[in-house]
This record gives sequence, C-alpha cells and structure tokens, in this order.
Amino acid sequence: MAISLSKGQRISLEKQDGGTLDYIEIGVNWGAIEKKGFFGGKKHVAVDLDASVGLFDAQGNLVDTVFFQKLTSSCGSIKHSGDDRVGDTGGDDGQDNEVIQIDLKSVPANVDKLALVLNSFSMQNFGEIPFAGIRIHDGKAGKGNIFATFDVANDPSFSGRVSMIMGSVYRHENTWKFRSIGAAIPEKRLQDSLAAFARDYAN
Repeated sequence: MAISLSKGQRISLEKQDGGTLDYIEIGVNWGAIEKKGFFGGKKHVAVDLDASVGLFDAQGNLVDTVFFQKLTSSCGSIKHSGDDRVGDTGGDDGQDNEVIQIDLKSVPANVDKLALVLNSFSMQNFGEIPFAGIRIHDGKAGKGNIFATFDVANDPSFSGRVSMIMGSVYRHENTWKFRSIGAAIPEKRLQDSLAAFARDYAN
C-alpha cells in the first residue's frame, strides 16, 4: 500500500522487503482550471506546468538541470517524459502528466540532492489550480507499484504564486530518501526557483 505523505515528511526509498530502490519514476499530476462558462456552464482552461529537476552537490551548488528543453541529464541517470501543456480536465484522471525517471544507482557520486520543482509556464497561479501532486513509482509509471504519494493541498499561501518546490530526493548514508516540501514560492523562473531551493532546502 502506498505511503500518503504530508508536508515536511521524510521517508527512505526502500522496498517492502528492505532492499534499496535502484530505479524510481516520479509522476507529476495537476488539474486544469475550472471556470464558469456562458449560460451557467463550466469550461476548463488548460494549465501548462513544467516539472523540472535540479541536481545539487553536497555544498548546495547546482550541477545540472533536467527540464522540458533538456530531457536527459548530462550523466544520463535522469530523464524527463516531455512537456504537458494541459493538465487534467474534469478532475484527476489517475494518470501522470509529466514523469521524471531516476536511475538512482547511476546518479554521479558528486550529486547529493535532486530538487523537484514546478513552474507555471503561462504564469497561472497555484491559487487557481485545483490540485497538484506527485506519485513515486517503484519501477515504470503505470507498471510498477506506487511507492508513495504526495498531494499538495491548496491553501491561501498559494495565491499569486507561479512556482513551487515539490520535494527532494537526497542521499542519506548509503541510501536515498525523499522529502516532501510542497512550498509555493515567489520566484517565477526555473533558475530562480532552483536558487531558492539551494537557499532554503539544500541543507
């Protein structure tokens, strides 16, 4: 059964039998904005969010970035499924909009943390977006087991914010752990969002 995470929670990325997860996929999911249409009907406005991963060393320096314009890390251990420009219309369809593939055993030794961030390409703010969350898959998304989920509850702090730090995957001794963050931040650009992670969450 998948672990349902709350903000600030940390979990070890381990199999149920205690073995280490060598490969995970983090699926990012969000909803389209629902607005009133003509004659009392409803219409859905597409939401273009961009999931990205920043690779950081132990000193908090950015080593590499994986995003919709660079789908594979320079080391080849992290891949991005590509850009989704719509989101879920009509509620959560149970599918991931964008997927980050991480071969944990191949992440270079100098990389200590992976930051998962979301940026609104069209500057639609998180106060309007009905839901956003991630699913950590033990194996291929849609085929492997869902190891953990983290659904970010919309709250007043999201109003006007167009960027969010979802969480991080980080080394802990000889294993990897995941930290759920879910913080909407004032930064707007990807590089500024990664700088905010380095400032506030890299240590």
